[in-house]
Formats: sequence, structure tokens, C-alpha cells
Amino acid sequence: MAINKEDIRIVFEDNHLLVAVKPQNVPSQEDESKDPDMLTLLKEYLKEKYLKEGNVFLGLVHRLDRPTGGVMVFAKTSKAAARLSESIREGEFEKTYLAVVDGVPKEKSAKLTHFLQKNEEQNVVRTVPESTVGAKKAELIYKLLETSQDKSLSLLSINLLTGRGHQARVQTATIGTPIFGDHRYGKARPGHNLALWAAVLKFSHPVTKKNMVFIVYPPEESVPWRLFDLSRYLGINKDI
Repeated sequence: MAINKEDIRIVFEDNHLLVAVKPQNVPSQEDESKDPDMLTLLKEYLKEKYLKEGNVFLGLVHRLDRPTGGVMVFAKTSKAAARLSESIREGEFEKTYLAVVDGVPKEKSAKLTHFLQKNEEQNVVRTVPESTVGAKKAELIYKLLETSQDKSLSLLSINLLTGRGHQARVQTATIGTPIFGDHRYGKARPGHNLALWAAVLKFSHPVTKKNMVFIVYPPEESVPWRLFDLSRYLGINKDI
């Protein structure tokens, strides 16, 4: 079903920032599919809200893979875009994902380091030796939060230390616990979305320097999220 700007949930907006929730299976920006994308839809929203003519500036400072949903911040000015991009480079921009994976990881928490290579034609990423031409280092930290009663699924929190495409999906699959619903790197589950969600975003406001924290819950009523007590890990406020 095609999405339009009215379907996009705006979490926060001021003169410098726009924070919104990306629905799953919507591109962060225009791609070859030409399907409606977040950047274009939000530009349309701004153009209509403020009755602007011509092009509307909106800076895309980070991305989520198409199957991944969750919280994103966009810059409404070039100054904000530059400062947010700098904070990302400096590692001061914190994103926490929730993921439901098949099985139970051997370690309750760990830092994963792999080298990844992308096949552009197939849009598939794989782990390769460090010496491989074009290999890029990928690091994340995960923590096991909870397991399902039958131990077939686990809820993880994931902090990406690098921003590689498909990174969380490939790295969790590499240790034997692919993300639920990942037909590309794990087990296909028709009718279910990928269980990977950008839940928490923390950064310093590019102008006021205020600490900004946004928490967005995954679709709690759907499988597999409803098998876990998400409020225990995200707090009670579901609309920040």
C-alpha cells in the first residue's frame, strides 16, 4: 500500500530539526524503486505546512535501511545539517535499536567486529576477511534483554558503532542469530516485517546544545514484538 505524508508521524519539530518515525519498508530517500520516501514526503509536509514555494531544504543526516522502521532526525537548515553530521562523525550521536532474533546468542552481551563487503548488483552484504578489497569495518554492541518462553526468540538492544548498510542484519546472522523475518540473511516469514527497529535517538541539539532524547516503540501488538515486555526496556512514555 502506497504511503503519503499524512501517514508519517512527526515526533518533534522546531526551527532547526524535524524528528519523525519512518514506517517499515519505506526508503529513507529516493531510490530506484521510485516508491514514496521519507525525505520527499517530509519536504512535501513542510512545503504545505509553511506555504513555501519552490524547493524546500531538508537535510538527510542519517539513514535507516528500507525494511527497518523507527525514529529519524532531519535538519531543516544547512547549519543544523552540518553540525549533526559532525556529531555523527565524532560518535556523539547515539542510536539504539531493538531487534528480535532467532535463537539465543551464546553471550549475553558482546561487541561484534566484522569486515563487510556489499554486492551492489544483488544488494547483499557479506562478511569477508579484513584484507578483502573494498571491505569495510563494522562494529556493534548488543545486549540480550529477554528470551521467549520457548527460547526460540531473543530480544536484543543494539548500538551501532559504525553505519554500514545491512550491518545489524549481517552481524547478528553471522553469530547464528539472524533477525526475525529477515528473508535475506535469515529465515523468511511471510506476512511479517523485519523485527529491527530504531527505538532510541540521543544527540545534542545543533543550536541550543540541549540533550535531545527520543523514544519510539516498535509495533507492540504485532508478532514478534508482543512476546516481550518492551516498556521494561524503553520506559513508560510511549509518546515523547
